[in-house]
Amino acid sequence: MNLLQDPWLPVRRHDGDRAWIAPPDLSDPTLAAFDAPRPDFNGALAQFAIGLLQTVTPVQSNGAWRALFNNPPEQQALREWFAPIEPAFEFDGDGPRFMQDLTLTEADGAVNDVAALLIEAPGDQTLRNNADHFVKRGHVTGLCPCCAAAALLTLQINAPSGGAGHRTGLRGGGPLTTLVACQPSRSLWHDLWLNVLDRPAFERNQSDIEPDDLYRTFPWLTDISALQKPKGELAPVQVHAAHVFWAMPRRIRLDLEKTGEGECSICGRASNRLVQRYVTKNYGLNYKGAWLHPLSPYYENKEEWLPQHPQPSGFGYRHWLGWVLGVASDAKKRYRAASVVTKRMTEGDGQLRLWAFGYDMDNMKARAWCESSLPLYGLPQCAPSAQRRVEEAVRFWLAGAEMGLLFLRTAVKQAWFGDEARGDFGMIDASFWSRTEAPFYRQLRQFIEAARVDGDLDEQALAEAWLDQLHRAALDLFDSEFVGAGVVERQNPRRVAQAFRQLKRNFGGKKMRSALGLPPKNTGSSRKAA
Repeated sequence: MNLLQDPWLPVRRHDGDRAWIAPPDLSDPTLAAFDAPRPDFNGALAQFAIGLLQTVTPVQSNGAWRALFNNPPEQQALREWFAPIEPAFEFDGDGPRFMQDLTLTEADGAVNDVAALLIEAPGDQTLRNNADHFVKRGHVTGLCPCCAAAALLTLQINAPSGGAGHRTGLRGGGPLTTLVACQPSRSLWHDLWLNVLDRPAFERNQSDIEPDDLYRTFPWLTDISALQKPKGELAPVQVHAAHVFWAMPRRIRLDLEKTGEGECSICGRASNRLVQRYVTKNYGLNYKGAWLHPLSPYYENKEEWLPQHPQPSGFGYRHWLGWVLGVASDAKKRYRAASVVTKRMTEGDGQLRLWAFGYDMDNMKARAWCESSLPLYGLPQCAPSAQRRVEEAVRFWLAGAEMGLLFLRTAVKQAWFGDEARGDFGMIDASFWSRTEAPFYRQLRQFIEAARVDGDLDEQALAEAWLDQLHRAALDLFDSEFVGAGVVERQNPRRVAQAFRQLKRNFGGKKMRSALGLPPKNTGSSRKAA
C-alpha cells in the first residue's frame, strides 16, 4: 500500500456520505472533512494532509497561494506534485516504510500488541497491577492497514514520554495544534489550504539542505545513525524545514507478515490483513533545540520558546487572545500564535474560525482528548490598527474574568471551609468559564464588527457591560450551583453570608475595575472591597 496512491483517508462528503480517498482527491469540492472513527485520528490526518501539501507545494507567492485557494488544483496536478516523494510513502515491503524504522527487526526490539499504538492504551505497569479500570485491555486486537497507518501517524505526532529512551515529539508529548478553518465550512481543501504557507514564507529559516536529501525530510528513508549519533540529539539545522511534519521520535516497525483476518477493531471494516503487533525499540530521534512548528502556539520560558500543551481545564475563550493574536492577558507573559494563524490574521479574508485540539498528557498517561472551535468572526479583515484595538480590549476583558474567577473561588472556599481550604476546585473554574463564554463571544462579535468598519464604539461601556456579566455569573453560581445548593443543616449561615457580601463588594472594588481598565467608582461606602 502506498499512502499517496491508495484510498486510505476516511472523509465525509457534504451530503453526509462517507468514503475513503487517496491524497490526490483532497481538492474534490464535494469533500467536507476527515471522518475517522476517532477524533485524534482526524487531527492527525489533517496534519498529514497539511504537511504533505506544504512539503510539495510549488507556490512562490501569496498571490499564487490565493489563486489555488479560489480555484483548487485538479487531481492530476496533485498527482504531479506528489510524484517525486511517492517512494517515501510506501506502507509495507522490505525497504523504507512510512514512519517506520528502516533497520529494526524483531530480534532487536520488543514485540507489542497493536493496541499499544493507541495513546490511551494501558501501559505495562497498569496491566501488571490489573489497574486498567477505565480503558480496558483486549478491546483492540487487530487494525486494518488504513487504521494502522492512522494510529502510527497519531502516535508519532503526539508521542508522549514512554520510559527510558522512548522519545517525545519535537513539540513534546501531546502538543496543542491550532488550525484555521472556514466559517461556515466550504470544503476540505479550503480548510487544509488555509494552513499551508507559500514556499518562501515557510522556508525563510531553512538551513542549507539539498532538496534531493529526502531522508532529511522523511527520516524513515535511512538508518537513524545518518541523522544523529547514538544517544545524540537532532537540531533544526540538520534537516529540511518540512521535517517538522514528519518527525519520527519512536522507533517502530509494524509486523505486516503475521497478520490476521476479520473486522478492524477501530473502523469495523472487514480485512484479510489485520495488523496485530509491532516491534519497538528505544532511543529514537531526540529532538532538541529551537524547533518551531507552524501549527502550534508557543510561550516564552526563561528566554526559550516552548510549545503549548492542553491542560486539565480544557479549552475556552480565555485562550482566544493567546492563540489568535499571540498575546497574554498578563503583560508579564509572552505568547506566540501559530505561524499559520498569524499569516491568515494579516492576509486572510472572510469569516474564519480556529480549530484547536490535542491530548492533555500527564507524562505517558493520557488524561483527555481536548478539542474546541474558537470563532474569529471578521477579525482577519480588520486593519492592523483595528486588530490592536480588539487586542487591547480583550486583554482587559480576560484580566477581569480571571479576577472575577479568583473572587468567586475565594468566596466559595470561604463559605464551605473558612480560611483553611485545600484541594482541587477546578469545577468552580470550569463552571465560571462555561457560564461566561456565550456573553464573551456576543460582545466580541459586536466589537469586531464595529472595528472592521472603523465604527464608533464606547469601549468603556463595553467593559462595564462585561463587568455586569461577570458579576451576575459569579453571584448566580455561588447562590444556585455551589453554596446555595448545599444542605442547609450542613452549612455555617454566618460564614456563607459574609462570603456572599464580600463577593458582591469585590466586584465593585478597585481591583476589579482596574483589571478591566475602568476608573474607580465612588460609591460613598467605607466598606472594604478588593
